[in-house]
Amino acid sequence: MEIANQLVANGQFRVLKVPLGFIKALEWVFAIFAFSTCGSYSGLFRMSVECRNRSESNLKIDVEFEYPFRLHQVYFDAPSCKGDQTDRFFLVGDYSSSAQFFVTIAVFAFLYSTAALSIYVFAFEKYRENNKAPLIDFGVTCMFTFMWLVSSAAWAKGLSDVKTATDPDKVLELVTACEEESNRCREVREPVMSGLNTSVAFGFLNLILWLGNVWFVFKETGISAPFMRQPPAQEKQPAPDSYGQQGYGQQDPYASSQGGYQPEYSQQGYNQGGEYGQGGYNQQGAPTSFSNQM
Repeated sequence: MEIANQLVANGQFRVLKVPLGFIKALEWVFAIFAFSTCGSYSGLFRMSVECRNRSESNLKIDVEFEYPFRLHQVYFDAPSCKGDQTDRFFLVGDYSSSAQFFVTIAVFAFLYSTAALSIYVFAFEKYRENNKAPLIDFGVTCMFTFMWLVSSAAWAKGLSDVKTATDPDKVLELVTACEEESNRCREVREPVMSGLNTSVAFGFLNLILWLGNVWFVFKETGISAPFMRQPPAQEKQPAPDSYGQQGYGQQDPYASSQGGYQPEYSQQGYNQGGEYGQGGYNQQGAPTSFSNQM
């Protein structure tokens, strides 16, 4: 416990907070639920055969079956309604292949998730040193995604067949005594299939998790880096020079309409009051000629 606390304090489990580690932890948990709900299943259903002669009847015929669902090996004894003689009947079907395939994929997914989580937690920096480990992780993740799809679909079909083969009404059709109208055959108890239904649900949930994790593992490979680079920032255009807009942008005051050089002061200063001999220096009472000053 002290070691675990030290690892948490040192930040060893910080990788579980990112999607790559968090989804891998969910895969680990869901894989356990998948193979445990299917591999540990055992079911039972009950029937009754009531003969014309009540002493020959059997009102409690229990039929048990379990994983890996080799139903053709499961049998039960039913009265023949012809004295004390009983007949032995076997269930129909062998669905072990799809069930065992599903459990095998779940177990291997659990083992791989355990190994991957250990690397993420204790050697994540080394994992990211180069893209060799992420590439292997990416390939295995894609493989398990495909395996979860195939195994879950196969087991869903197998479970449907198991339900049909263990339906008490269907099984009673095998009993010869039930063909006579004088005898009464009925089901007493149906098998509980909720655990097997849960295993199929966990199978497809694992498929979704592994499919989603493909993207996060792919990002660790670095293959997508060249495609995810941001475009280089465009250079900002210099702000328009206020002097250029207000000064040079207007009509050049030094340029006349005829192209000659006419200073501005010549238009505003000397030309307002006239020439030297006619207008003087200004229009405010200054002497207009040298003779007036004398």
